[in-house]
Amino acid sequence: MSTLSNNRKIHICASSDCDCGMTRRDFLQMSAMATAGAAAPMLFAGDAQAQNFKGDDQPVKIGYLPITDATPLLVAHGRKLFEQQGLKTEKPRLFRSWAQIIEAFVSGQVNVIHLLSPATLWVRYGSKFPAKVVAWNHINGSALTVANDVNSIADLGGRTFAIPFWYSIHNILLQQLLRKNNLTIVTRARGEAIKPNEVNLVVLAPSEMVSALATKSIAGYIVAEPFNANAEIAGIGKILRFSGDVWKDHACCVTFLAERDLNDKPEWSQRVTNAIVNAQLWTRSNQVETAKLLSSAGADKYTPHSLQSLTKVLAVSDFNSYEKRGVIAHPNWNQRRIDFQPYPFPSYTEELVRAISQTQVEGDNRFLQALDPKFVAGDLVDERFVRKAITAAGGPAAFGLTPTFKRSETIAA
Repeated sequence: MSTLSNNRKIHICASSDCDCGMTRRDFLQMSAMATAGAAAPMLFAGDAQAQNFKGDDQPVKIGYLPITDATPLLVAHGRKLFEQQGLKTEKPRLFRSWAQIIEAFVSGQVNVIHLLSPATLWVRYGSKFPAKVVAWNHINGSALTVANDVNSIADLGGRTFAIPFWYSIHNILLQQLLRKNNLTIVTRARGEAIKPNEVNLVVLAPSEMVSALATKSIAGYIVAEPFNANAEIAGIGKILRFSGDVWKDHACCVTFLAERDLNDKPEWSQRVTNAIVNAQLWTRSNQVETAKLLSSAGADKYTPHSLQSLTKVLAVSDFNSYEKRGVIAHPNWNQRRIDFQPYPFPSYTEELVRAISQTQVEGDNRFLQALDPKFVAGDLVDERFVRKAITAAGGPAAFGLTPTFKRSETIAA
């Protein structure tokens, strides 16, 4: 497996107020949690909190980041779909980084989260915390946004590019695109020279990406929506590729539950999954209403984003203009900018394991070398609840799925 040397310098976001980037404190937390001894106290704390409630009495405590990846969780809360399942809920907690949300999840402060699909590998196999994927949150929903003077992947040579997290589908897809264009991934310290055939990767908070692009400190970024739409609306950047145009209908974020809840509270877990699946079904037909619910103008102000930005992502089917500009390489895939279907295809999980084994990531990533794709597909994902929820919501056809719950992965960088 090709990996970056652990003694190279890594860019750590300096801001403590960031949306899913990595601060220095976050990086140290993530590194510490990779040891069983550090994670154990939080695991015991989480067990203790979970044991305070019996069965369905346990309230749904959502942890989320303010990106469209969290849509099903927030729609389920905003439309009281959890209550329709007979569950109690608390106000969702907004977190500013993936490290913070993982720590809160492990310690039991929250019990339902959305998490980057590659990050679930790190949590279960890197930090050895017993949790499983129960559903996908959405498909696609990310893009590669660049400065207006960048017209191709090749133009990124000699420049700096931002990703939101090492364990992200964004990092995986970006590196596939760079390799195809014979560009080498490096992590250079500020001020160090970058060769014409190199692209310098930095981890940057999505909330800082638009301003970094505006000041030309980066040539672009790949991230979840609506930060790509924000750059377009501001006129400071343009979309070069959509992530779903590289890996067809890929998952980005997934719903993650602790095994203690799956095993000890199966009815609670089923009802949580039912609500999330029902939220996705509603969202598929109510995109404008979803944008209003999530926006800063909404009653609950779940995210700081404008209605214009979220509507552009969720409700405006403007792919024709992107096709004319050559942004869409595969128009026959007939995709939306973001879409929603909850079933976690095993073929995706298997391919994800293979893909990340070929992706450069920082930190102690030795656990990746031991992962078997087929084993992980069966061990990381618990599909019992989502299958029942989909059936109750109208069956696979309601989400545009085949009745066999099978598919082949299509990746064309």
